[in-house]
Amino acid sequence: MDYALMAALLGLTGGLVLGLAARLGEFCTFGAIESAYMGHDQRRIRLWGIVLGVAMLCVFILDAAGQVDISGTVYHRVEWNPFASIIGGLIFGYGMALSGNCGFGALARFGGGDLRAMVVVIVIAVSGFFTLNGPLAPIRVFLFPTDDADAPQGIAHLLSDITGAPPIIFATIIALGLIIWALLYAPLRQRKGAVFWGIAAGLAIASAFWGTSVLHEASFEEVAVRGYTFTAPLGSTLLYLMTSSGAGFGFSTGSVLGVMIGAFIGSRIKGHFRWEACEDPRELGRQVMGACLMGIGGIIAIGCSVGQGVSAFSTLAYSAPVTLVAIVAGAIFGIHQLLAGFAPD
Repeated sequence: MDYALMAALLGLTGGLVLGLAARLGEFCTFGAIESAYMGHDQRRIRLWGIVLGVAMLCVFILDAAGQVDISGTVYHRVEWNPFASIIGGLIFGYGMALSGNCGFGALARFGGGDLRAMVVVIVIAVSGFFTLNGPLAPIRVFLFPTDDADAPQGIAHLLSDITGAPPIIFATIIALGLIIWALLYAPLRQRKGAVFWGIAAGLAIASAFWGTSVLHEASFEEVAVRGYTFTAPLGSTLLYLMTSSGAGFGFSTGSVLGVMIGAFIGSRIKGHFRWEACEDPRELGRQVMGACLMGIGGIIAIGCSVGQGVSAFSTLAYSAPVTLVAIVAGAIFGIHQLLAGFAPD
């Protein structure tokens, strides 16, 4: 049985759902921050409460049922480095503001015909691998060392150790709080389509952990337990497309292709597909700089706005809320500079 192919199909299926959610449900990190900060519209940022709440409930229910081992995910196996979360998150968020998209958002836009997003995707892929395995890797390891953790690096697990109650109790309270917070906002409740796609995105996030856990056991650990993230996978996908080697055709490659296909289908459904290119060299330069920063920041933080902000958050890893806050702070700082007339030459 080809477990790598099965992992790729799993990533492709969930990625397709996420791509549809981006196009049909407006699930987008930078778009949520931008509309809340500049437009005072909280619909998209509150949608994150739906996505996170649903994903968290499903992940912890599966963990309690023995179908997923949260402690086996990279977010819990590696000892948390707060400096990596903060600095990596700030760099990523600032780069996201310069580019106008994160890696996931750029894939979704590329699927809708935006060729500027294709440039962002490629630059994130190259700069991410440059930091992960390339010339910047020794500096990254020296500044942000990582060690194997002795215990799960998660909030729910910590509270469980303190109180003796199972982790699912605390996860359920937090998840329901997020969902209630989202649905208390009437403009979001009125967008039933967005709520539907928020639920679908949350289920897709949980399906990655469940599916790769099943394959991890069936393949005798050949397939790693994975969640959706879009920094290093962009690099591994690019490497595979160029050489048919690297990490091979697995979950990461399937997830990247799935998002693009889902975004393409979603843009066609809404009639929004059109080819677009950059006419302003300064804008392109700013986007390339932002993409480079996102690749570096995403690797330092061990995840992007989706990898840490959604996948890791659904496991209540220590790193997730800190990284997400840092990403938002970096993005707001970048937006403020852009509004004030900042632009790289």
